Amino acid sequence: MYKVLLYYYYAQIENVDEKVQEHKRFCQAHDILGRVYLTSEGINGTVSGLEANIEKYKTYLETDPLFPGIMFKESTHPAHTFKKITVKNKNELVNLSLEDDVNPREITGRYVTPEEFYERIHDEDTVIIDARNDYEYDMGHFKGALRPNIRTFRELPDWVRAHKEKLEGKKIIAYCTGGVRCEKFTGWLKKEGFDDVGQLHGGIQTYGANETTQGEFWEGSMYVFDERIGMPINHVNPVIVSNDHYTGEPCDRMFNCANPQCNEQIFGSEENQHAHLGGCSMYCSLHPENRYVKTLDPEEKERLIKALKTHEKSPVIPSESPTQEATV
Repeated sequence: MYKVLLYYYYAQIENVDEKVQEHKRFCQAHDILGRVYLTSEGINGTVSGLEANIEKYKTYLETDPLFPGIMFKESTHPAHTFKKITVKNKNELVNLSLEDDVNPREITGRYVTPEEFYERIHDEDTVIIDARNDYEYDMGHFKGALRPNIRTFRELPDWVRAHKEKLEGKKIIAYCTGGVRCEKFTGWLKKEGFDDVGQLHGGIQTYGANETTQGEFWEGSMYVFDERIGMPINHVNPVIVSNDHYTGEPCDRMFNCANPQCNEQIFGSEENQHAHLGGCSMYCSLHPENRYVKTLDPEEKERLIKALKTHEKSPVIPSESPTQEATV
């Protein structure tokens, strides 16, 4: 059995490039795959590996004096959830694109335990903000949480300023996957003048693993940035909140449009993805650079193209896109 580890820690790190190389060597020596970002403000990573190797990795991080008390979020999977290990030096752990950046070691929202979050989620005086991107929200979210219409984290401050009336006079609790974004976002909210600001400690994954909450009041699946794409959170009364792009039926399976010039994230069953050549529209299905088509043998390719063009599969996807006609 493999384990998937999610973690972060805000800390002042000197000689980041040296730390990157040291970290990469450890991961390569223990078959740890995933993405790890090290910056002058801390570390943020998601990795997978055999259980024994993940335990060694945890010890490696826990015994580093830079990361005392580091918190891990764990899940299991039958195989690696990444294809390679990437360890990089980035400018910052998460990007809010602020002129005056936020240091969570100096200012951040108070930690809200999963149990307290469970109690307050339907409090009329509390506003729950999903601090993630729109496609993450669309796969799954807490019932009643605000959905900022953003494609990237750095758009969140502008969204808050544009919708300030929804938050004024309210108690605010933000949540994200594991917590790293909320540390900075809630600190920014406090600097903006909001007084009662909290963050779900440990993020969505910790809430789902909590024995008391068992993920209740979460709807859908949680978007994850690895090959699983989504993972279950609600172990009490799970529901699917997203719909198949092609049929409108309930579906929480997500994939990227096969046209690399589009790459839109859409929901759809394996059968419908196959029938539409992985495209989100007729244009993308028939695009000459379609990645999905390249995995098919010529006979299957021609059969599917014919079915699409004659509507044998009754596709509901639009044919409109760029005006030029595309053919695979």
